[in-house]
Amino acid sequence: MKQFIIFIFIAVIAIPAQAYQAKVYVWRDENGVLVFSDSPRPGAEEVEVKEENTVLPSIDTSILDIKPQIIEDKYQVVITQPEHNATIRDNSGSVYVAGGIKPIFKRGFRVQLYLDGNPYQEPQNHSMFALRNIDRGEHQIKIDLINEKGKVIASSKPVTFYMHRASVN
Repeated sequence: MKQFIIFIFIAVIAIPAQAYQAKVYVWRDENGVLVFSDSPRPGAEEVEVKEENTVLPSIDTSILDIKPQIIEDKYQVVITQPEHNATIRDNSGSVYVAGGIKPIFKRGFRVQLYLDGNPYQEPQNHSMFALRNIDRGEHQIKIDLINEKGKVIASSKPVTFYMHRASVN
């Protein structure tokens, strides 16, 4: 595509150059007016057209480099809920985790939640999680963004939360 654009650019520059090379003829009509034309007539004289000095700008040939350049997005993963050091009071032990990933990740990427250093459920294609029956006490969560090859490409900072549940005697 880049080569095509360069070809068109050179062609557009070359077209006026061909026009300067055309022969020009001059004659006087019946009213004595000078007439210029590119087609000869009886009694017409050929006009010598001086070449114009044209300086073409140098062309940046680096755009012809056809090596594919892989631009990798720099993803940022954050846990927006629960906040760091939050206290969760839920007798069923439920915790809702919300993550934010910028920029929006590509199809095929997965999001993995870790609870206390261990994967929680299977990786999924969104960053909202519902944790169920979490024991009382301190817990730490983290979210990883995983590409289609299974490589972790971004991670959130760990977030600590405290689960408070009523005890049954």
